This record gives sequence, structure tokens and C-alpha cells, in this order.
Amino acid sequence: MRYKLHHVALWALYNFVWWSVYEGSVFGIFETLQEPHNIVKYFSYVSFHTLSVYFCVHVLIPRFLEKHRYIPFFGALIATIVVTATLITCNYYIAGAIAGTSPYELFKIVPASPVTIFKNNAFPSCVAAMTLGMSIKLAKNWLLSQKKQQLLEKEKLETELKFLKSQFNPHFLFNTINSIFVLINKNTEMASESLVKFSSLLRYQLYECNTPTIQLSNEIQYIKSFIELESLRQNANFSLKESYPETVSTNVMIAPFILIPFIENAFKHLAEDHQLKKWIQFDLSLQENTLTLFIANSANFQIQTHTLEDASYKGLGLKNVKRRLDLLYPDTYTLVVTENKDRYTVQLSLLLTTQAHVQLQKVTA
Repeated sequence: MRYKLHHVALWALYNFVWWSVYEGSVFGIFETLQEPHNIVKYFSYVSFHTLSVYFCVHVLIPRFLEKHRYIPFFGALIATIVVTATLITCNYYIAGAIAGTSPYELFKIVPASPVTIFKNNAFPSCVAAMTLGMSIKLAKNWLLSQKKQQLLEKEKLETELKFLKSQFNPHFLFNTINSIFVLINKNTEMASESLVKFSSLLRYQLYECNTPTIQLSNEIQYIKSFIELESLRQNANFSLKESYPETVSTNVMIAPFILIPFIENAFKHLAEDHQLKKWIQFDLSLQENTLTLFIANSANFQIQTHTLEDASYKGLGLKNVKRRLDLLYPDTYTLVVTENKDRYTVQLSLLLTTQAHVQLQKVTA
């Protein structure tokens, strides 16, 4: 019962169809099966085909073919076909004995020889049955292998995304705590205000961003608070220009914290000389579902320009966000980073999903 009775029914139907094609009449087969010797002949084909195919599928393929032992596999396969065809040939004589006559006269076999039965009847049917059975098994194995590979790739990507996100959290904490530490000596009241903002940012990060995508409007609000917090530790030589979309549909979704590392990087790369004028220009625009981010900040780098293909980003945050972009938005974003001696620029174009699309992905997953 291990392999279920419906498999036997499948091979019974397979042999019945081929017998009908050979005789040219389905109704004629029903009349033929009323005779005992034809029943014996029919079920010999069904039983021996079933046994040989499942011997190949459940013994030869796992032990030899799947282990790349091709010579033993094909040798055992040919031997199985020959033995099965021989047993079916012998069964012709059993059917003849039941009918009380020669199998050659009974089944009109010319020339009258066991070799004729083997060559013209038993052997071709065994080859066809074995080919069908192996094709079904190998196709099923391939489909299962593809499904398993997709699951492994999905688990790998999910694990990598979780790892990247776990790296981002300490990076964010380190930068923000350092900012508040600077404020403690400069302005106690501003430091207290910063702690309040910091707690609200953490609450958002811990409790509201546990899904793959969130509403863009919520992420923009988080960005505004983040920039405000980072700006508190700057001196009077710092200037900031911000621009955001006037209206954002609640239907537009984005991966959480995908833009924050660029903002962190802008503050980190400000000119270190406190006497120099420091500035950041932040422009975020949305046209249909395409989000465009432009960030420029003062810096003191040597001349160097990066594109998406050859960029060598500095810092953990940008490396992580670059990898997250590759995983979450493959072929739907462009990123160009430009550095020179006094300016650092990031241009990102990102095709966002909608809430309806996200729900469709969940249904089809």
C-alpha cells in the first residue's frame, strides 16, 4: 500500500489505451477481455510493467542515477527491461496453456518463435513503459528541485536582509548617541529635547517597521525627525535646505530605512573644519511611483567619481543599503555617487510598489 493503488490503475489504463490503439477498437478490447487467456495476458503486462517501472524509479534512480553512477544505472536499467520482457514472453505460454492451444496460433504470431514475441511485443512495450515512468519521475524530481532551490534562495535572501537590518540598528544607535553626547556639553536643554526625539525614533524603528514595506508618508516623517535630530549638534556655520513631496498617497510603499544611510552619510561627510561653511541640500520628489532622492553636502575629499558599477562606498551603512537595494529593488533603481574636494552628491531613482501590489505578492507567494 506504500505506493497507493491508483498507480496500478494508471498502468492498467496505459496498457488498455495502447492495446486499443493496436487493435483499433475500444469495444473490441472489452469483448476480448471476456476470455481468460486474454485477461492473463493483459494483467501480465500491467503487473510486470508496474513492478519494473517502480523498481527503476525507487531503486535504480536513487542508488545510481542521482549519485551520478551512470554506467551501473544504464546496465541495471537494460537488465531490468530484458528480464521484464522475458517474463511477459513466458506469460504468453501460460495464456496459451489456459486456452489449450499454442500461443502462436492463439495470438497469430508469425514467425512462430519466442524471439518474435520478445522482439515484437514484450520488449517494445517494456521500453515504452519504462520511458514513460522515468520521464514522470525525473520531471517530478526536477520540479521539486526547482521549488527547493527557490525556497533556499528566498530563505537566504531573508536571512541576509535580517542580517543587514541588524547591522543597521547598531550603526544608527552609535551615530545618534554620539550626537546627543556632543549636545550634553553644549546645551543641556537641547540634549533633553534630543533624547525625546531619539526615543520616538526608536519606538518607530522597533514597533512600526517590522514589515517588509511601510507607507512612504511614514518614512518621510521619520526622515524629517532624523534630520532634525542630526542638525541639533551642528554649529552656526551649518545650513540645511530640505524639499519634500507636497502630497504622498498612503498607497505608495517603501522598504523601511532604505534612505536613512544616505542621510547619515551626508552628515558624516561634512567638512571637519569647524571654521568652514557646512551645508546639506536634501531634495526628495515623487512622480507617480518613482521616488527621486538628491543629497549634496559640503566635504573635503580628493576628486573622485563613482557610478553604480564601480562604487566603493565608505562606511557600513552605505554598503548595507547598496546590498538591500540589490535585493529589494533589482533592476528598478539607479544610483550615482559623486565625490570631489568640496562636495559629495548622491542621486537615487527608485521605482516603488503600491499597497495593492504588495497584497497581491502575499497572495501569490
